Amino acid sequence: MVRLESLSEEERTMLSRAVYPAFETNPFVSGPSLSQRRVAIVTTGGLHTHDDRPFLNNDADYFRIIPGDIKADGLFMSHMSSGFDRSGFQQDCNVIFPIDRLREMAAEGVIGSLADFHYSFRSRNARPDSPQPIREIAGLLKKDKVDAVLLFPV
Repeated sequence: MVRLESLSEEERTMLSRAVYPAFETNPFVSGPSLSQRRVAIVTTGGLHTHDDRPFLNNDADYFRIIPGDIKADGLFMSHMSSGFDRSGFQQDCNVIFPIDRLREMAAEGVIGSLADFHYSFRSRNARPDSPQPIREIAGLLKKDKVDAVLLFPV
């Protein structure tokens, strides 16, 4: 994640003048309280486990499955771009994959439980014209009884 002070003055000005949407504080769907929800993470950070294959250019596989019991030092990022600063992830994976924070929230009862599996895309591999991977992940989330997903676009 780039720091604001690292951007050019033109970029800082553009971001400071941007109009951002406001969201209601009430959920737009009904369901159990957060303390009863099973939560999963979906990121476009190009993350994978040590023993899984990295994302490569023109990779036919759209996503990787990340076990819920993964340790922070067991995650690797193969998301490469000249415009992407990986240093935040290298210092703390929770920047784009907040697994430790969610474990804490589950232990405190803030959320009901954590999913057995989480999912990572590499943003370059995401294809809006091909819904098949999304349907596959939706099926896997349903099988895991997940009823809340945190999306982390990178």
